[in-house]
Amino acid sequence: MMTSLKDVAKLARVSPATASRALSKPETVAFITRERVTNAAKQLSYQPNVLARGLRQRGSRTLGAIISDILNPGQATLAKGIQDAAAKRDYTVFMFNTDEDTEKERRALESLRGHLPQGLIIVPSPGARENLKLVSNLPTVELDRSSGLRDAHTIMVDNVGGAREAVQHLTALGHKRIGMIFGSMDVSTAVERLQGYREALEGAGIAYREDLVLSGNHREEGGRVAAHTLLNRPAHQRPTALFVGNNEMTIGALLAMRELELRIPSDLSIVGFDDSRWAKLMQPAITVVAQPAYELAYLACETLLNRLENGVSHQTMRPASIRLSTTFIKRDSTAPPPPT
Repeated sequence: MMTSLKDVAKLARVSPATASRALSKPETVAFITRERVTNAAKQLSYQPNVLARGLRQRGSRTLGAIISDILNPGQATLAKGIQDAAAKRDYTVFMFNTDEDTEKERRALESLRGHLPQGLIIVPSPGARENLKLVSNLPTVELDRSSGLRDAHTIMVDNVGGAREAVQHLTALGHKRIGMIFGSMDVSTAVERLQGYREALEGAGIAYREDLVLSGNHREEGGRVAAHTLLNRPAHQRPTALFVGNNEMTIGALLAMRELELRIPSDLSIVGFDDSRWAKLMQPAITVVAQPAYELAYLACETLLNRLENGVSHQTMRPASIRLSTTFIKRDSTAPPPPT
């Protein structure tokens, strides 16, 4: 059986209340008494129940974190950034993964309510605007995406600028038929990256064509299917370049190119949004728009903790939007279009 606080108190010959104060607020207990209690706790290998203490105190040194896809290297990096920043301040993180599923997100929020976290960091699903009503009084920072809530505090990257720079690179090489595979139009990052794509085309005097733009729903298989649709056309009709809205869909697009026996970059140029280890190791290495995922998540957690430790409640937490810059990394997967 686990050792209880009552066991420690009995061995130290003090009341449970005194034992609790000696362990949680030692400065309020006489030195000799404190020593008896701590020695008894060590002798019995007592571990305090942090969750139970938090429930008694209506709070705990815990945070909730909800990310969209733990198998996506970018999202895994976000999770690490959150946990590292929390650990530095001695906070524990309850981590949930939604798989881009609004219902899983709702269940995660319901579960979090039972743990009484002090704050929440969330990569919102398409249904987050409604789901977040479950924790309307919980200080919350939205990470990587925006739910669209008017009073949300968001920490994201410059998606529009990053996408615009990627497509400007392709137009500067001479590409005019540039396809795009975006995520889902009910997710803010997809909307913003599509906007950057359109702005770059407009700046180059190239007409936007709906038949060159398809959704891959943020998934590898979605990217593969979309790329097949765009590229399985006669050479004079298919895109000469692709801009892909995240790293999972980029993998799918690359698989489609292999299946269609298209060579990179002599037959087709490609730029992905998100950097990763595999993108550097590919032959040829993939040109990307890199976002500072770890720094983004670390900043989100530090921002939340600073507000909590300064006594800022959800009601007094003024909405703000922080945007970090992306970095365009040119590698070997882009070149001028093939001769017609």
